[in-house]
Amino acid sequence: MTKTVLILGPSGKVGTHATRAFSRAGWTVRAFDRETQNMTQAAMGADVIVNGLNPPNYHDWEGIIPKITEQVIAAARASGATVIIPGNVYVYGDTPGEWSETTPHRPVSRKGRVRVDMEAAYRTSGVQTIILRAGNFIDPDKNGDVASLIILDKVAKGKITYPGPPDVIQPWCFLPDWAAAAVALAERRESLDRFEDVPFPGHAFTLDDLRGSVERLLGHPLRAGRFPWWAFSLAKPFWELARELPEMRYLWDTPHTLSPARLSALLPEFEPTPMSDVIRTMLPENATPLAQTAPA
Repeated sequence: MTKTVLILGPSGKVGTHATRAFSRAGWTVRAFDRETQNMTQAAMGADVIVNGLNPPNYHDWEGIIPKITEQVIAAARASGATVIIPGNVYVYGDTPGEWSETTPHRPVSRKGRVRVDMEAAYRTSGVQTIILRAGNFIDPDKNGDVASLIILDKVAKGKITYPGPPDVIQPWCFLPDWAAAAVALAERRESLDRFEDVPFPGHAFTLDDLRGSVERLLGHPLRAGRFPWWAFSLAKPFWELARELPEMRYLWDTPHTLSPARLSALLPEFEPTPMSDVIRTMLPENATPLAQTAPA
């Protein structure tokens, strides 16, 4: 039987890796073009919709995300497709700990409240929805992820930049792994609940852990510098991201991980990419590893 997936936001981080993973798994992949296509019409005949749409630079989340949500739900209702969404951790707020599908949603940011409302809309829609929830993205294509933009962009010059305290643990999501898990869940969708909240634990580490791993790969120490959050205050009048990103700074100060229990129960055979390999993909092209393998 032909399996068909509609990818919303096919050129974005999630869409790109979802397209590759579903294609490798033998699915027919449709790329949604929002400039020329009607979403409901594009979804007809699709078994799964991967919602990779997200306004860049946090642009007008409160206005745009509800509209996207309404469109996706309508398309899924009309087509009977299952929706897969890359969830985030904004909904949980700033209480440290291991967060899971049973952790209360207590957002402390506007963006967190937007995501809570979005997820609630899917939960009550009657559309089968899988929230595959992850922490910081690691994109080996270096398509605007925080590691390549901020943390490791000066590694070739011997410097790593810390957006937060060095010892605060966070979950990190290697996007090819997320996409592989999304495919596996899509192929088991008939056995899943109508609404599934699945934390994707990825690899959890601190910024000091990351620094140590990169130093071992490169074979030399790195200077650690702090990210100049103060500069965002100066840039706010003319840079939208500078106005929006500081609201999420609290996550760098909040020790947290994502529980592996639900994903392990649904996909017991799933194996993430080894951390040492993931770290290697994070290095800029102009940073040369000391050897082909190194411990992480």
